[in-house]
Amino acid sequence: MRFLLVQHRPPVRVPRALIIIQNLSVPTDRRVWLECQALVQAGWGVTVICPRGAGEAAHRVLDGVSIHTYAPPRPAAGLLGFLWEFTYCWLRAAALSVKVARNEGFDVLQACNPPDTYWLLGLGYRMFGKRFVYDQHDLCPELLEVKLGRRGGPLHRVQVWLERASYRTADHVIVTNDHGRMLANTRGGVPPEGVSIVRSAPDPDVMARGAAAPELRNGRENLVCYLGIMGAQDGVDRLVNAIDHYVHTLGRHDTQFGLLGFGDCLDDLRRQVTRRGLDDHVTFTGKVAVPEITRWLSTAALGVTPDPKNDFNDYATMNKTLEYMAYGLPVVSFDLVETRRSAEDAALYIDRDDDLAFAQGIAALIDDPARRRLMGKIGRARIEDDLCWSVQARTYVEVYEQLAGVSPAKVRTG
Repeated sequence: MRFLLVQHRPPVRVPRALIIIQNLSVPTDRRVWLECQALVQAGWGVTVICPRGAGEAAHRVLDGVSIHTYAPPRPAAGLLGFLWEFTYCWLRAAALSVKVARNEGFDVLQACNPPDTYWLLGLGYRMFGKRFVYDQHDLCPELLEVKLGRRGGPLHRVQVWLERASYRTADHVIVTNDHGRMLANTRGGVPPEGVSIVRSAPDPDVMARGAAAPELRNGRENLVCYLGIMGAQDGVDRLVNAIDHYVHTLGRHDTQFGLLGFGDCLDDLRRQVTRRGLDDHVTFTGKVAVPEITRWLSTAALGVTPDPKNDFNDYATMNKTLEYMAYGLPVVSFDLVETRRSAEDAALYIDRDDDLAFAQGIAALIDDPARRRLMGKIGRARIEDDLCWSVQARTYVEVYEQLAGVSPAKVRTG
């Protein structure tokens, strides 16, 4: 009788990532959700800790991602409000991270800013052999200056210190553009090999023009859309001024304006629109998911990026601009450095800090359909060829594989 000796290999543990984000939930934050999906597709286990959106559970598993949430704080106002918000969210995220460490485990902790406070959590977990990735979405020193209307002073120095602590605690830093990499190298002292650019690029297979929904135009010939967060730094109040000029100064009633999104300023923006007699010309949608975004942007003639020129907006990569381009829409934008780098000839740039000039730019494109079609084709081609998420995802996953020293996908097939 022959005996077959079978060697049993112990199961290989799949490495896991824990991603912490404070300013949005997932999948509402489309950049973070794309990161999650990239890791899942590469064979990683992924857990997210974030604030709880309306109607969401404390814990759920969505598309392979384990999502733990906490009740968000009330909207902050002023310096003390921001300090309370940051402290509350940090403590809730820290408590959930301990729960995740015990029940699910993780090998790499990724903290997405703002704020720049989770480096301390990263430092603590590094003592237990975890790796720490700092995913810098925004420049917090400049962002806080815009939000609070203050420049320089002790608060700015504290923000720079927190940012530097995040840089120096991280095993690797991820930024969204070349300016972010330059600041990580200079302001943060991070060596070039310690920084990777992962642009906030849309997935052109998911965000693509579909059938128009003419009813969204409210009986008018054209539709112009804004898509994004509505906070103090986003310039949506400037857009309302431009709409006022478009309707009342230029005397045009051919265009409906769709404002898609939510944020701290939404209620005030609604009041401004009513006060200016623009309710029939402006539609607020509130929070929208990709299917609804597709309906609106597939119907629109163009997209607008009204973020005013300042030290923060100049060097931020605007997700909305790239998403307009994914839907083949031309863009009207104030002349921001990174927006020009992203959109190139797909945008009309307003080089004056003037809301009437912004309205005139919208009117100029509305009146030139051939130019709009050409700009839309240029933008869509840039998303498909240079700025698509599949290219960025490869860089992002490579960061994790280098930190873990293994490719989970290769482990599973090896």
